[in-house]
Amino acid sequence: MKVKRLFSGFLAVLLLLSMLAGLTLVSAANTTTFTSSPELYSYVRDGYNQGDLGPISITRGTLKSGFSSKSVYLVTLSGTELVLNQSTGVLTDLLSGFNLDNVYYANVVRIIKANVPKGANLILAGHSLGGMIAQQVAANSEIKSRYNVLNTVCFGSPLLAAGSREGTVRRLGDVSDPVPYLSGSLFNNTLWAILGLNREDGGYGIRGITAHNQSYYRSDLWGKYDVTGTKYGGATLVLDLSTRRFYQSPVIDW
Repeated sequence: MKVKRLFSGFLAVLLLLSMLAGLTLVSAANTTTFTSSPELYSYVRDGYNQGDLGPISITRGTLKSGFSSKSVYLVTLSGTELVLNQSTGVLTDLLSGFNLDNVYYANVVRIIKANVPKGANLILAGHSLGGMIAQQVAANSEIKSRYNVLNTVCFGSPLLAAGSREGTVRRLGDVSDPVPYLSGSLFNNTLWAILGLNREDGGYGIRGITAHNQSYYRSDLWGKYDVTGTKYGGATLVLDLSTRRFYQSPVIDW
């Protein structure tokens, strides 16, 4: 009888270990690890979805750099997209380019405050207009008082005279992409708008729009830049995909 009880207990332990292993496998299947900027850019591009999901997404994850590991919330922002009742149009481009209030910017601040716990670490990443909005958010007084903005990564985005931006801002721009130079901040600091841009030559020549949209996918150009936009930086980002949520940015700031 004693042997039988021991055998039953052994089977129970095996069953428990099996269940735990299954949970681990499920958890691993819901995570992805980004090691370079092109992977982050591809994630940002999911916001171009014709308004079906919205241009804004938030995902929980872990930023790893050397021996450091920090829990973070990744906020991604796509750029100009002409969608009915979505604030990603040309007017927003102009307003954000001159660091003026706009509905997209207001929506992002509101959504972060409503969905990210106070005191959390933030990483902001955006393409084109999305990168401009990200710079505005990194300089927003409410965001800076409630959160720790660690990094802002901008793909093909102009430099804004956005004031004191928390954390590190990295702008990546193909030499054939004209958009990173189109900003009102050029009137304030032309030299830094150019020298502060991390540039790579994808060989696009006069195909500026193609460079603007396609260059940042390329690991042969941008694979040396890590997930914080730092060249040869080595930081990685582990994301829990089950936590990713998309948000709309309507033209009316509710």
